[in-house]
Amino acid sequence: MRNLKKALAGAAVAVMAAALCSGAQAAEAKREIAGTLADGSEISSITLKADNGISATVLSYGATLQRLLAPDSQGNIADVILGYDKLSDYVEHPNYFGVTVGRYANRIAGGRFTLDGKTFQLPLNDDRNSLHGGDRGFDKVAWQVVSVKSGPTASVVLSHISPDGDSGYPGKVDATVTYTLDEAGNLGIAFEAKTDKPTVINMTNHAIFDMGGEGSSNGAMGQMLTIPASTFTPVNANLIPTGELRPVAGTVFDFRQSRRVADGLRDGTDRQIVFGRGYDHNFALDKGVTAKPELAARLEDPASGRVLEVLTTEPGVQFYSGNFLDGTLVGKKGHLYRMGDGIALEPQKFPDAPNHPDFVSARVDPGKPYRHVMIYRLSTSR
Repeated sequence: MRNLKKALAGAAVAVMAAALCSGAQAAEAKREIAGTLADGSEISSITLKADNGISATVLSYGATLQRLLAPDSQGNIADVILGYDKLSDYVEHPNYFGVTVGRYANRIAGGRFTLDGKTFQLPLNDDRNSLHGGDRGFDKVAWQVVSVKSGPTASVVLSHISPDGDSGYPGKVDATVTYTLDEAGNLGIAFEAKTDKPTVINMTNHAIFDMGGEGSSNGAMGQMLTIPASTFTPVNANLIPTGELRPVAGTVFDFRQSRRVADGLRDGTDRQIVFGRGYDHNFALDKGVTAKPELAARLEDPASGRVLEVLTTEPGVQFYSGNFLDGTLVGKKGHLYRMGDGIALEPQKFPDAPNHPDFVSARVDPGKPYRHVMIYRLSTSR
């Protein structure tokens, strides 16, 4: 098993190095102790740092992206993702900030799906649905640190074994998450998983972004968003896709040309906005499934000049406008998080795909590993 994990780790780093445009300078990886869980599990904090001012801090709890620091057009550094300063808050007040979600990101209707004639029941942790793998998904476990490396591309590899029947899912799953950072401003995240039985897997990162800097007075609502998708998957009142691929043209879901996040956010004449309490919808990317990461979304803060590009090999991206941030969570530096203080752009398979044969399949079989590569590319517009 140890040799297998080392092989997976080496393969993942090689994949990411090829996918990213690495610079000539070295990036540093540093590991520290973040704390200990109630069961005695020691949690590590790993920081990947480049000379251009970009750095990423990863917690082994939940394989979580805790911090992402980026310079603005004047060279001022700010953390651009919402979250917590302390490990204990991620444990005691979970809200998916920057975590790895799985086994299945997003919602499964009724927490139920059928595979090869057998029906599986998952925990219901989102009213009538199962969300992000249930009440004890990949975001709420201690991942093992496989390797930490400095170099032209700094990296950390984490692994987790999910046993057969974990949260109702079939098959033992051996999962790895590899974070890489290069000097070009690319933070890569590679998700890989193997199973010993047919199952469904859909992993992604759930970072919530404010490119003006976490806790900024204006939040993310005035930032400019582009999503290259001609269709999206409309939902019912329980936020489950209807199965339709609906054109975005002529609707508030058309982000093919850059426009403000806030535009359309409170358009109560659109039933989809009412159902989501804002945007909480999957966009079907025009590119579909790709061998290498391609553009899924672009977010720009006009005030600071910071730009985020999200690239992925997956066919969809969930745009969530922070609708359930209600001022009850105190985040980094004592900031009170409210709706609109940040947005999530989560590359993934479509929500509830196991119950929609026409959607891209989330099925994973023995001998055919799951793989999703995504990139957060940071830059400035001026």
